[in-house]
Amino acid sequence: MLPASNRLRRSDDFRRAVRSGRRAGRRAVVLHLLAEDGPADPPRVGFVVNKAVGNAVLRNRVHRRLRSVLATRLPDLPAGSLTVVRALPSSATASYDELVADVDGALARLLRS
Repeated sequence: MLPASNRLRRSDDFRRAVRSGRRAGRRAVVLHLLAEDGPADPPRVGFVVNKAVGNAVLRNRVHRRLRSVLATRLPDLPAGSLTVVRALPSSATASYDELVADVDGALARLLRS
């Protein structure tokens, strides 16, 4: 579970991260990262798992897995950053290890540029 201070909740924040942030995609996920200069707030993460992924059971499973992966990656994210993780339909059939590899690959690309 993500701590409350690390959750992205407002639709304006989601919109800002997706429209103004950098993007990196992999087979199962697309990550949007908006690193802002400003106060040293904790990094915040939000998830988008739409109906294209599958029924409610599959969507919730994917959401739980992604939340677990990102909870361990919070120290790697820049302070004050907004991150949106969008699950693609292939995430429904991906194993946990494949999701970890996709998230790590996308994060590595976003953090080095």
